[in-house]
Amino acid sequence: MSAPSPPLSPVSFLFLLLLATPRAWASGYETCPVVQPDMLNVHLVAHTHDDVGWLKTVDQYYYGIKNDVQHAGVQYILDSVVSALLAEPTRRFIYVEMAFFSRWWRDQTNATQEIVRNLVHQGRLEFANGGWVMNDEAATHYGAIVDQMTLGLRFLEDTFGNDGRPRVAWHIDPFGHSREQASLFAQMGFDGFFFGRLDYQDKLFRKERREMEQVWRASASLRPPSADLFTGVLPNNYNPPEGLCWDVLCADQPVVDDPRSPEYNAKDLVSYFLKLANIQGQYYRTNHTMMTMGSDFQYENANMWFKNLDKLIKLVNMQQANGSRVHVLYSTPACYLWELNKANLTWSVKEDDFFPYADGPHMFWTGYFSSRPALKRYERLSYNFLQVCNQLEALVGPAANVGPYGYGDSAHLNEAMAVLQHHDAVSGTSKQHVADDYARQLAAGWGPCEVLLSNALAKLSGSKESFSFCHFLNISVCPLSQTSAHFQVTIYNPLGRKVDWMVRLPVSEGLFLVKDPSNKTVLSKVVELPSSDNPELLFPASVPALGFSIYSVTQVPVWRPQARPPKPWPQKFGPSVLSIKNEYLQATFHPDTGFLRTIEVLDRKLVLPVSQAFFWYNASTGDKQSDQASGAYIFRPSREKPFPVSHWAQTHLVKTALVQEVHQKFSAWCSQVVRLYPGQRHLELEWTVGPIPVGDKWGKEIISRFDTPLKTLGSFYTDSNGREVLKRRRDYRPSWELNQTEPVAGNYYPVNSRIYITDGKTQLTVLTDRSQGGSSLRDGSLELMVHRRLLKDDARGVGEPLLESKSGVWVRGRHLVLLDTACDAAAGHRLLAEKELLAPQVVLAPGGGPSYHFGAAPRTQFSGLSRELPPSVRLLTLARWGPETLLLRLEHQFALGEDSRHNLSSPVTLDIRDLFSTFTITRLQETTLAANQLRASASRLKWTPETGPTAHLTVPRLDPASITLQPMEIRTFVASVQWKVSS
Repeated sequence: MSAPSPPLSPVSFLFLLLLATPRAWASGYETCPVVQPDMLNVHLVAHTHDDVGWLKTVDQYYYGIKNDVQHAGVQYILDSVVSALLAEPTRRFIYVEMAFFSRWWRDQTNATQEIVRNLVHQGRLEFANGGWVMNDEAATHYGAIVDQMTLGLRFLEDTFGNDGRPRVAWHIDPFGHSREQASLFAQMGFDGFFFGRLDYQDKLFRKERREMEQVWRASASLRPPSADLFTGVLPNNYNPPEGLCWDVLCADQPVVDDPRSPEYNAKDLVSYFLKLANIQGQYYRTNHTMMTMGSDFQYENANMWFKNLDKLIKLVNMQQANGSRVHVLYSTPACYLWELNKANLTWSVKEDDFFPYADGPHMFWTGYFSSRPALKRYERLSYNFLQVCNQLEALVGPAANVGPYGYGDSAHLNEAMAVLQHHDAVSGTSKQHVADDYARQLAAGWGPCEVLLSNALAKLSGSKESFSFCHFLNISVCPLSQTSAHFQVTIYNPLGRKVDWMVRLPVSEGLFLVKDPSNKTVLSKVVELPSSDNPELLFPASVPALGFSIYSVTQVPVWRPQARPPKPWPQKFGPSVLSIKNEYLQATFHPDTGFLRTIEVLDRKLVLPVSQAFFWYNASTGDKQSDQASGAYIFRPSREKPFPVSHWAQTHLVKTALVQEVHQKFSAWCSQVVRLYPGQRHLELEWTVGPIPVGDKWGKEIISRFDTPLKTLGSFYTDSNGREVLKRRRDYRPSWELNQTEPVAGNYYPVNSRIYITDGKTQLTVLTDRSQGGSSLRDGSLELMVHRRLLKDDARGVGEPLLESKSGVWVRGRHLVLLDTACDAAAGHRLLAEKELLAPQVVLAPGGGPSYHFGAAPRTQFSGLSRELPPSVRLLTLARWGPETLLLRLEHQFALGEDSRHNLSSPVTLDIRDLFSTFTITRLQETTLAANQLRASASRLKWTPETGPTAHLTVPRLDPASITLQPMEIRTFVASVQWKVSS
């Protein structure tokens, strides 16, 4: 008798299961399941929605900590899903969030990784979307969206190759959908886009018209179909149909298919499912429909879900023998999309967006456009710092990573910024301790970048200084400048053009001598400010493109002791009209109220009465019409008319050769500085709000409002994720008939970078320094929400009111106000928005540090470009990609027809062969936007829109000497480089 065979090891058993799988081993749509062409095919999509932070922090969700707050452990979900897929070869599953999956992947053995690779290769584990997170679409800037998608998709490309590339974008939970997001997805090469949330009225109209799926034309500038994206609305947000949730977190009855059991329910379940499928199928145009089988953090015990789905599929399909025309199958969003594409139908076209979103009457999700303004600003500052970090890492090469200050890199901040794009992060819709953790992740990411900047600046300048980063300049705190009699200021400019910048640093009392990189004395001034105990040193700096200038500052001894004069008390009004003025602008203020009264553009003889003041909406806690309260997500004022913070402002005028300011104090918790620098064509309004008083038990939502006599006919304009601009009309939706239930909140839109009103001749534009909600609620008026503090939760899951503590109580920000003719306005707001987003980075040092290379003279000025970029071109990305490769993105930042006066909307052609001064490009490859496909070989599914066939777009031959950018076009390259020794 032979000895029994040894038991199979778990890994061997898993490999045998894989070998037994009947499907073809091909990537893409070829691995999709067989459907029944003459039946209604119900595609069951097994999925989990794993928030990268919300009620728990990212780590708490991954490890399954604090399950008393929410039962969720992502590592266990992925463990369980892999095992369940291996148990039955027809099962399929999709996964989305690479922030979690990449962490889980690193924890796996080589054997498990190989098993997962095979599952992916077979199409049984499919990645949808594939970004680091499922990003928000209202409060996110397009540059940060591109970065986070690139990070996630690169992980998939590096790990699984083409097998892991998602074909479908999947935004099932974001609270409204932007047109720019769809445009970016199309440019990344996605074949389609599915989402869960849209306005309840819009959804009803779509069901009636069978327009739950259509082609979204997501750009008014890019030639179709470059930004066309097939888009589908899921039937049930992203949850399972009612009664069919078989997760440990659900209470629905399992499928009992044993007729002998007193709990037998299979017959009723099958009847219910068939009825459900047929009803749902009526709203869609093909014989295919999709059901999402999963929800938040489900599948921790994947066997429960799959065992019941196995039974459901078998039982329903058995009914075909009795005449049923319903076929159920495990599927994925990509396989569903593939069947729609093969139907070869003509589809309706959408050209607007899906904002604002309401899930019922009086329930507009427009509060999160402004929630947690401090975190929103920190995220925007971190985007700026990450681009500086990326650029210097690319310009300097390996010496930026390893140098005299230790090891530094951009990876930590890149990942932290990617996490912040999650739809409960920058949106401000998480619990307080989670918001604190988001800020912690950003702060942790800054550290390695500061080391990298120090290494890079030392190498480029030739001097090893003790660099100091002043993180609190917004509150006039910088220890080095306030305690040193001599220091140097390095100003790095991340723009592709020279920038002139007014440097402001807190200093001690006295006089200071400032010298430029050529050792010439620069005009400077120490200004005493009524709103601060710290005097500030001002001096103008000029910084070359993609480079730095180093200025030296020395305190001059004052021999005659001078008593510091007492600060003058602000006055309600002065004896004459207050005004500030430079060579281009004059702003006057009302003598009785102290409010801004008029703005005049002197060289264009343009005068506009503009009244600006702060108001607050009383946050609703529910009323007779609805019990809906204002909260982190929802904005709902208790009445349409806001209350003024004050009817007048105490004012104080500061006038020097370098700045003119009017300091306004509206109340103990609301103040503003209206500022004008020489040569500046915009007015700067620096507001400070907080702590918002709630002792009267009234939650408050604070707005800054601008009132003008412009006849705007109910229209205003807002940007889409900082890029293209959309026209808005009060109480109106372009693609469906609105029944307005909230005249204020229902007219609020996300403002990522700018909002403007115009009468066709004159345009008033306000630029923001972070994402905010904004609107025009009456003709000639424009308002932006700057802060909100609420006392009641809005019942959308967070479970706590938006009652920030610590640093979030006080918020300081800036609005940049541009008055111009309508035909000249785009040139102003486009270039100013770029300058605001990519403001110079200021780094201080005591000076006198040792040489980087012995005997080499220090360099006080540097540019990473051999020539400036044209004004219509932005360097969107310059970052390390590999040991000897860089990622380069160039974009045309003007829309088609937006600027005819200065020719800035025309195509631009660049020669990039010798564009950069520190490295030589030896090879150039063009890719899709997220850099995960070569552009020459990338292809997308083709759709037929009702507007007619679209042109076949040919990929231009890549010639580094002639890179042409069309309006709003982004071109992405991976460049092999050699760094120059001299750099």
